[in-house]
Amino acid sequence: MTRLGDLERAVMDVLWDSVPSTSDGVTVREVADALAGRELAYTTVMTVLDRLAGKGMVQREREGRAWRYRAAASREAHIAQLMLDALDLGGSRDAALVRFARSVTGTEADVLRAALSAQAGVTPAEPAGPELADRVEAPRTDRAGQPSLADEATDR
Repeated sequence: MTRLGDLERAVMDVLWDSVPSTSDGVTVREVADALAGRELAYTTVMTVLDRLAGKGMVQREREGRAWRYRAAASREAHIAQLMLDALDLGGSRDAALVRFARSVTGTEADVLRAALSAQAGVTPAEPAGPELADRVEAPRTDRAGQPSLADEATDR
């Protein structure tokens, strides 16, 4: 997965923040309006969305003469994929994971423990509390029982 430039990230933030996954998406004009403070030309936003579609970051669907765009995966799935890509940069994945684990806060470590326990089908020894349970989701599947696109980044 490629990293996003500043403008690509701003466009993706608009899609992630304003388009529910059940939505039909947004038009170039709607994205441009949401980025009005950046004083971007309509054609610039259109080009960025086209490039993001080419990279597989957004899905688009024709509506009359216009396209409607929505994110192909959630923000969380994108970030998880970036983290996995970083682990593939070389060196020891184990060492990088240990270094990362040692750098997280106590609350973040609790989230990781709960997620790993859920992945292994084990109940954590200490109850994490409802606020932690809300932040750890079970993997989603499609109708065929395959991991959904939103969880694709975490399945390696």
